[in-house]
Amino acid sequence: MTVLAGAAAANAAQPRPKSLMLPQLRGEWRKTTTTKTWWLFALAVVVTTGLGLVLSVGTTDDALHHGGKGAPPQGFADVSQAPARLVATFAADIFTSGKLFGGMFATLMAVLLITNEYHHQTATTTFLAAPRRTAVVVAKFAMAMIAAVAIWALSTAIDIAVGLYYFSTQDLGSQLGSWTVDQAILVNLMTFALWGVFGIGAGVLLRSQTPATVITVLLHTVGAYGVLAVVALIRTYVYQHDSVYAWVVLYPAYAAQIAADPHSANLPGGTHVWWVGALVMLAYGIVMATVGTLILQRRDVS
Repeated sequence: MTVLAGAAAANAAQPRPKSLMLPQLRGEWRKTTTTKTWWLFALAVVVTTGLGLVLSVGTTDDALHHGGKGAPPQGFADVSQAPARLVATFAADIFTSGKLFGGMFATLMAVLLITNEYHHQTATTTFLAAPRRTAVVVAKFAMAMIAAVAIWALSTAIDIAVGLYYFSTQDLGSQLGSWTVDQAILVNLMTFALWGVFGIGAGVLLRSQTPATVITVLLHTVGAYGVLAVVALIRTYVYQHDSVYAWVVLYPAYAAQIAADPHSANLPGGTHVWWVGALVMLAYGIVMATVGTLILQRRDVS
C-alpha cells in the first residue's frame, strides 16, 4: 500500500503535458492578423456585399412595385399588403446578399492558410515545431472556419443594416424573426464555415499558391456558369425536361446558394429544396476535411 501510495503521489507531482491546440491556434491567428491580407479581404467583402445588395434590393423593389418574382404582374399598389411569405422570401435574399463572393473569400482565405506555408517556405518549420501534426492540422481547420465566420459576420451585418432600412421605408417591418429569414441567415453561416473547410482541402491538394487561387476564383465564378451551360446542353440534346437543372446542386457554388436561399438560384424547373444544398455542402466539407487531414498527416514537408 505504501509503495502504491508513493507511486500515485509521484505521478500526481509530475507536470501534465500542455495542450498543443491553443498555441497552434494562436500561431495561426498571428499569421492571419499580422499581415495586410485580412484588411484586403475585409475591404473586398464590403465592396462585393454592397454590389450584391444593389442587385437584391433592386430586384425586390422592382418586384413589389412592378411585378414578377412571385408578385402580381402589376405589383402591389400598397406593398404593406404583400403576402408575408413572399416578403420573407425577398428578405432572405437581401439578408444573404454577400453569399456569392463572401463564400469565395472564405475559401480563398483558407486556401492561403495552407499555400502561404509553401509559398514562403515555412511549412517545414510549422510542422516540425509541433511534436504532433494533428494539432497543426486541427488549428488550420479551426482558423479557416473562424476566418469564414468573420467574413460571414461582416457581410451579414451590412446586409441586415441595409435590409432593415429598406424594409422600414416600405412599412414592411424588419422581417427578422421570420423562420424563412432566420433559416437563410443561419444556413448561410454554416455554408461559410464549410467553405473554410473546403478551402483547406483545396490548398492541400493544389499546394501551389497561384494555381490554387485562380482555380478557387474560377470555381465560384466562371465555373458556375460553365456548369449551367453544360446542364443546358444536356437539357436541349439529351434529356428534354427542366428537372435536369436540379443537377446543378451537385456543384458546390450552387449547393451553397441553394442552401441559403433556394429562390436566389433563379434556375428553371421550379424551387429547389434548401436542405439538399446543405447536405451537398456538408458532404463536400467532410470529404475535403478527410482528404486534407490525411495528406497533411502523411506528406513530407522537408
